[in-house]
Amino acid sequence: MAVSIQAASPVWESVLEQTKSAQGKNSDPLLWAVQLSSSLNSAGVSLPSIDLAHLLVSHICWDNHVPITWKYLEKAMTVKFVTPILVLALLSTRVIPNRKLHPAAYRLYMELLRRHTFSLKCQINKPNYQKTMKSIDDVLHLSQIFGLQVSEPGLLLVEFVFSIVWQLLDASLDDEGLLELTPEKRSIWPTITQDMEIDTPDNFNEKRNEQLDVMYKGNTTMAIEIIGEFLQNKVTSRILFLARRNMPSHWGAFIQQLSILAAQSVALRNSKHLTPDALLQLTSDTRKVLSRECKIKSQEEFHAIIGSGCLTSSSGQCYGTSSSAHWLPIDLFLEDAMDGSQVAATGAVERLTGLVKALQAVNGTTWHDTFLGLWIAALRLVQRERDISEGPVPRLDTCLCMLLSITPLVVANIVEEEESELIDESDCSPTNQTKEKQAPGRCRKDLISSLQMLSDYEALLTPPQSVRSVANQAAAKAIMFISGLTVGNGYYECMSINDMPMNCSGNMRHLIVEACIARNLLDTSAYIWPGYVNARANIPCSVPSQVPGWSSLMKGSPLTPTLINALIATPASSLAEIEKIYEIATKGSDEEKISAASILCGASLVRGWNIQEHNILFITSLLSPPVPADYSGSDSHLINYAPLLNVLLVGISSVDCVQIFSLHGMVPLLAGTLMPLCEVFGSTAPTVSWTLPTGEELNSHAVFTNAFTLLLRLWRFDHPPLERVMGDATPVGSQLSPDYLLLVRNSKLSAFGKSPKDRLKIKRLSKNLNFSLDIIFMDSFPKLKCWYRQHQECIASTLSGLVQGTTVHQIVDALLNMMFRKISRGGQSFTSTTSGSSSSSASGAEDAYTRLKVPAWDILEGTPYVLDAALAACAHGRLSPRELATGLKDLADFLPATLGTIVSYFSAEVTRGIWKPAFMNGTDWPSPAANLSMVEQHIKKILAATGVDVPSLAVGGSSPTTLPLPLAALVSLTITYKLDKGSERFLILIGPALNSLAEGCPWPCMPIIASLWAQKVKRWNDFLVFSASRTVFHHSSDAVVQLLRSCFTSTLGLSPSIIYSNGGVGALLGHGFGSHFSGGMSPVAPGILYLRVHRSVRDIMFMTEEIVSLLMSSVREIASSGLSQEKSEKLKKTKFGLRYGQVSLGAAMTRVKLAASLGASLVWLSGGLSLVQSLIKETLPSWFISAHAPEKDGGEPGGVVAMLGGYALAYFAVLCGTFAWGVDSASPASKRRPKVLGAHLEFLASALDGKISLGCDSATWRAYVTGFVSLMVACTQKWVLDVDVYVLKSLSNGLRQWNEEELAMALLGLGGVGAMSAAAELIIEIGV
Repeated sequence: MAVSIQAASPVWESVLEQTKSAQGKNSDPLLWAVQLSSSLNSAGVSLPSIDLAHLLVSHICWDNHVPITWKYLEKAMTVKFVTPILVLALLSTRVIPNRKLHPAAYRLYMELLRRHTFSLKCQINKPNYQKTMKSIDDVLHLSQIFGLQVSEPGLLLVEFVFSIVWQLLDASLDDEGLLELTPEKRSIWPTITQDMEIDTPDNFNEKRNEQLDVMYKGNTTMAIEIIGEFLQNKVTSRILFLARRNMPSHWGAFIQQLSILAAQSVALRNSKHLTPDALLQLTSDTRKVLSRECKIKSQEEFHAIIGSGCLTSSSGQCYGTSSSAHWLPIDLFLEDAMDGSQVAATGAVERLTGLVKALQAVNGTTWHDTFLGLWIAALRLVQRERDISEGPVPRLDTCLCMLLSITPLVVANIVEEEESELIDESDCSPTNQTKEKQAPGRCRKDLISSLQMLSDYEALLTPPQSVRSVANQAAAKAIMFISGLTVGNGYYECMSINDMPMNCSGNMRHLIVEACIARNLLDTSAYIWPGYVNARANIPCSVPSQVPGWSSLMKGSPLTPTLINALIATPASSLAEIEKIYEIATKGSDEEKISAASILCGASLVRGWNIQEHNILFITSLLSPPVPADYSGSDSHLINYAPLLNVLLVGISSVDCVQIFSLHGMVPLLAGTLMPLCEVFGSTAPTVSWTLPTGEELNSHAVFTNAFTLLLRLWRFDHPPLERVMGDATPVGSQLSPDYLLLVRNSKLSAFGKSPKDRLKIKRLSKNLNFSLDIIFMDSFPKLKCWYRQHQECIASTLSGLVQGTTVHQIVDALLNMMFRKISRGGQSFTSTTSGSSSSSASGAEDAYTRLKVPAWDILEGTPYVLDAALAACAHGRLSPRELATGLKDLADFLPATLGTIVSYFSAEVTRGIWKPAFMNGTDWPSPAANLSMVEQHIKKILAATGVDVPSLAVGGSSPTTLPLPLAALVSLTITYKLDKGSERFLILIGPALNSLAEGCPWPCMPIIASLWAQKVKRWNDFLVFSASRTVFHHSSDAVVQLLRSCFTSTLGLSPSIIYSNGGVGALLGHGFGSHFSGGMSPVAPGILYLRVHRSVRDIMFMTEEIVSLLMSSVREIASSGLSQEKSEKLKKTKFGLRYGQVSLGAAMTRVKLAASLGASLVWLSGGLSLVQSLIKETLPSWFISAHAPEKDGGEPGGVVAMLGGYALAYFAVLCGTFAWGVDSASPASKRRPKVLGAHLEFLASALDGKISLGCDSATWRAYVTGFVSLMVACTQKWVLDVDVYVLKSLSNGLRQWNEEELAMALLGLGGVGAMSAAAELIIEIGV
């Protein structure tokens, strides 16, 4: 407010005259204050007065700049006639620009700063606080400078404190001539000094000039020291921390100028109270201002536990809970990814990256420990699967892909993300001081140290037999490098295992290092790590006689048969090599293209770990060849690529290959390339054929079959339709469909390249790739869409609508004649009453085959009617079971693509339950009696460790062995196949479907099928028995609960079994399953069982409730086993329950954390995002509201057990959230976090406010709330930004009722600009 305006009022004219009079008399400031108070009271002016502050400052500057007026001003501030911060704001705009003209005023201003800025509490509790802050904003233009639209008083207070410090900084830089070194070369504040009068006589007084110079320098030093005091003071440092979090660009500019000051300031170096390093340390990341590291007196109970390492450190060696147990979720995730029954639409790299980041944040570990835990978990996976039993499931190649391709890509994501942030900060932030974050490349350095430490885990590094020679080559490569010998890859290709000396044998670490070098995470300096290789090993220096290999290709050798075979059998070692093959596949001759496709689908796909992600992209690209520029045909251009496409389709059809595509997140893109192939080749009649180089004939039906069966395996078409008609909830994640895969594909491609993470990926991709980013939908494939609609209708209802004389009717007639030609000649009819079709017995097989030279889609359209007729004929005795199985086999041999329809039709018919059972007596149908009792014994052995009862398989007498007729037909079809390479890709389509169907049928259908199949393929016995054992859990929810209980007791070492007494990962996951162990079939670890069962559990919601219940009961057991009753009583009587028995409680807390980690992992893996959100939004609030019986072994309410239970639930909930949403906002799932998290925190706030009645123990509730909020504040700070400010304020108010002011302050401090005002006011209120 201007003086002229103030002077217009008689009141202020009187005050000004009174002040001048006192000034002239040199009256005592106290006397002046008394007289002034009387005058203001008489005039009705409320105090403190904004107008009075303006008047007094204007009076001093500069006509009355004398000591007595400054004393009056200081007295007015002391007796609260004026608000000190307003006075300081007014002075800053007048004094700082004139500090050279009036150095004494500058000194006085800084003294007033010291006296009044650090006592803000009394200044914000005044009735005119809001008006005061508005006036300060008008004076300093804070809203305009900082650009924040919110103008709450607390926010303006933050801006005021920040502005004062920044003005001092700019003034100090200007005083020392350093302002020119800043990018802007000027200050945003009016701090530039005014030109001095040089004509006054005083300026030629040498002694006075010396005195002024001393004062100038003293003022500069004092200003710098005050900056340090602001950064050091508990209140102002926290206020500045709010500015740092919520005004990053301005803070960056401030820090840059502070760095210049620290580096260049003479005054700072001469300061006796502050050093440059100390000044920078006050603004570094290592100084925690609002975090769990603060000394929280009112939170000693929780933070003593955290500080002991129980919730955040990776220490703790008791009861099997070693440091490796802290990475238990990684072990579970990796093992779950090996389940071949589920092809994931999202890649393992993204999910595992989010999981690793979540665990690193919540455990509070270094990246060294995190990476070490990741490598060890992946190595454990390989060791578990190295001797896995045979079966149609992913095997060792998939495990090695996880260790040597997926895991390095996860590490690359994390390392590149950190380094890109550092680059962005140095580019965007004016500081250019990357010390603001971790030292550059800290993640990379921790990666190196973690790999160096892997040598301590020798047992895990032993390579499986099949990759031992590759590990030896990797070790030899390092030895050659150390020896200074430069040889090409051809040298290693030529080396046999006999060339390797015994003392240079390689291990899994050598392969891991090579995988990291290939992705630029390491360089060849890794070869000289201490103990990496035996440098004294004698490697033959003479290169063996050259044999064809990748080096020959790179030197220009043509693709001869010998070279082709060598390249198929040997994986490529570099991107350049695989790019060369891709170039041949796109530009070579037709024969060369086929050879190149075979090479890409050979060893380079399954064991080319260093280039696997590139190879998969190349194969996917080749499956979508572009339209040639000169193509003018009416048919699709894809027809001309049939031989090439067929080689690719067959080459990627194995179980491991499909799972490898899934792990790399390529399933949606692969589906998008298969659909056009299915549409085109399924619409083409098999009248055109191609002759392959092998001499084999190829037609459109064969190409369609290979594309279609591969497409079917990418979504769960085989899932039991029972779920769709029984009204129960469908298992989460089971409803993958072609539409969903296209949706995911379109979403990925439309968003690709827009995020910083994608831009990093693009840098790694080959420049030779050319992908279409066009959006496609099911409508683009009318034939596929029509089949899918029929597929769904077949599941939903019985067949109808076949009209006589139509094309479909004719095809049905021809198919029936082909399948049952011998019987047809006998004049029998196999027409289904529902289909309305009739068999033409006059037609011969040759005529049938002629009539079936139609597009594959037409055959698939008629197949359900054929199956209906055949099944009806068998049910009515017109067709024997053997004839039915033979006919089905003829149908499948004619067009293997019909297997998909056969599976879906028979599955639907089993569900409907309208067919009479088939008696598996060995006469009509095959009998399982030969080994059914052995299967029963093996199942009991497998489940022995879980305590689950196995229903009896006793057959005979009144309980004959039966299967539903459609299921019997399906199993009879499968056992007609020979287990050879040609049939394998069809068996791996129908096998999982048969399993899924049998698991949904009454007991003992699955053991019967396992017995039948074990007779057929003895080497699959272990796999089949294991599959049968899983069925026990599908028929009994009690068995599932018992299995979950076994998971907890084995992991925590609470099981009476000697095998699991040590607990930990080993007890939970064991060593796989099978009879390759001594003593025959051995018990399977409960974790393995659960991971193979959970996808088929229909009522997924009950599992969440059971896991919460088991977690709480585990806490009670931990407490009772780890804390004696006597110690527990003493703990309760001691302050915060921690002074006595700290170690015991710490050990118990470590195990509680492990239990919560296990529970969170099981919830996330079982139901994904949906189940986690249901847990947080519904299950946990319901649990807290429900009444609970007094804790067993926990003594009276409020005991240690209740407290531990609350912390367990807090850790459990936060981990579930981080697994599903991530700790940041990088994943798509994080977009769903604000609504669910906000609702949960609103529940906490309402309960704290007394609006919701709780049934749980108060100690459990308090431990949960403080634990959840503390973990969120410390580990998932970006979550807080997702929550509505009103909810944060309500929750912080509730915490303050518990005297948890520090925690409330930390929560508000992370709430963004909207919560900054409340946070600042709470900081000031708490004070010191």
